[in-house]
Amino acid sequence: MAKIEDHKYTIEEAFRECFYIVPDYQREYVWTEKEVQQLLQDIDEEFDVGDKREYFIGTVLVSPTAQKSHFEVIDGQQRLTTFFLLLCALRHRFKGEPQYPLLTGLLSTSYTDGGGNLKTSLKLEPRYENAGDLMNRIVAIDADPQTTKAKIAAAGIPKFGSLENLLTASATIHSFLDSNYKDLDALRKYWGYLANNVVFIQISTDVSSALKIFETINERGVGLNSMDLLKNLLFTQVKPEDFTRLKDEWKKITAPLERNKEKPLRFLRYFIMSNYKVKNDRRDGVVREDEIYDWLIDKDNAALCAYRSDPFGFVRKIIRSVAHYIAFTECRRNDGASSAAMDDLQQLCGAAFSLHYVLLLAAANFPNALFDHFVRQLESFLFYYIFTKTPTKDLERNFSVWADELREIGEIADPKAQKERLNEFMAERLQKNMDGKDPDLGDTLRRYTLGSMQQYRTRYLLAKLTQHVEMAFKGMSSPGSLDPFTALEIEHILPDKPEAELRASFTAANPGKSYDEYKVRLGNLTLLEKPINIVASNSFFEKKKPEYTKSGNYLTRSITGLSAVGKNSSITRINEKLLAFEAWSAKEIDQRQDMLIKLSRDVWRTAPIDAS
Repeated sequence: MAKIEDHKYTIEEAFRECFYIVPDYQREYVWTEKEVQQLLQDIDEEFDVGDKREYFIGTVLVSPTAQKSHFEVIDGQQRLTTFFLLLCALRHRFKGEPQYPLLTGLLSTSYTDGGGNLKTSLKLEPRYENAGDLMNRIVAIDADPQTTKAKIAAAGIPKFGSLENLLTASATIHSFLDSNYKDLDALRKYWGYLANNVVFIQISTDVSSALKIFETINERGVGLNSMDLLKNLLFTQVKPEDFTRLKDEWKKITAPLERNKEKPLRFLRYFIMSNYKVKNDRRDGVVREDEIYDWLIDKDNAALCAYRSDPFGFVRKIIRSVAHYIAFTECRRNDGASSAAMDDLQQLCGAAFSLHYVLLLAAANFPNALFDHFVRQLESFLFYYIFTKTPTKDLERNFSVWADELREIGEIADPKAQKERLNEFMAERLQKNMDGKDPDLGDTLRRYTLGSMQQYRTRYLLAKLTQHVEMAFKGMSSPGSLDPFTALEIEHILPDKPEAELRASFTAANPGKSYDEYKVRLGNLTLLEKPINIVASNSFFEKKKPEYTKSGNYLTRSITGLSAVGKNSSITRINEKLLAFEAWSAKEIDQRQDMLIKLSRDVWRTAPIDAS
């Protein structure tokens, strides 16, 4: 590691003696009003205690450039940028006062470069996106936040990620000064304390060494997470001339995640578990979010990822995984095409469950047909675990191990051998676990009511059962989109809001049975088209029966009677698994609930893929 120098600076000394450059590979200004306000309040509290005490705000890490007194900021740019905006606000308030020219010199100044030419630069110059232009405008406009914002808008500066953050920070600072230091004498004392008593340690070394030091430092208010540290780690592996290239590649990772509002750390965790054999002291194969960076810098794992020998290759691997990950969240399969199987899986999982992305990422290299088939089997497996409300931690270890096996399957070149190995995986890993959960699932569905799960999952449950019966009725073998079924309304056969006469009739005919309990049971629910549902309304079962016969789905029509077509047709075969009812009481609801439970075992099961 190169020579490291450190120097204690006050705010005035730092901006008088140094030019700070925020390189374009650094993350943008991310502080919100909360972090800015907190910094200002912390300083203000120390100032109130006494104007002779020093207030230490931490460490700033920089790397000197070829130009004297010019430093690239490696860590601390959020604080330095905030102080620069604070100096702008103070200068505006000191117009016509002796402090004005001094503050102007702390914001920008002229100097002679190595060629003898006169240069004028900001004392803090952000080089990402259009931030440098914005800062120059703020300094030149020298006005209140409203005027500044209006003139910047009129100047046509293209919007970029942190533009609003920078303008918000400036407005927050102005508001703080307006509230606390309207009096000029009080403002002078505040500036005196800020200029002389607010201090930080500036550590200066070469870029590579500075980036290594950066790993151990957290920025005030917005801590570095594993994604930030991984980015930094990769920058230590490339030459400075490749920084811009790496920055552009890195955006291909972060931009899609940000655009789709996906959590970067969750993705990174799933990326590791799906792409590498995970070993740890717990021997569970699981990487938690707070363990990601420690896992990455482990010697063996660094070699496994090969980011030191081929950092760009490692980044490209992450980029490919991001593309798959985003596709999966959008119900697209591994080639980016729309997929009914992925859509069904999403309707089951919703936003509450995402661990299955580990397996999907591990299977991303499967041929399309093989991938679709795997997704269908995974859906069945997850139905058992989600509907029995099995804790996610019970799946994590299995999924990490299974991901290793799926990667191996994806690498098998012979199609027949690949299918045979996937069939073995599904039988051993998925179906065996489903068999073990079958008693729990049966018990869950026997007690299942409309309130047992989120309504979208109850709708999914009814839609899958309805689709399965419809496919059998029409002799279809491949399920299409579930959307025509999830678009139907959930009908309470025993009405949700009964007339008093109906409620009294049920209570009399079903002693000891609660109407309110039975009206929400699974056996009392079916899917029905909205116009028919409106007509069926809250009537007695006898009055609803004619309306059910008009439904476009056979599971609902079959409640009132089974269609007889042929002796061994697809219709007669599905009829063997259905029940029709003449009356509707607690007994019939229990019978239909048992029927739907048996039907569910036909819907959610694994099936081998033809390996011929």
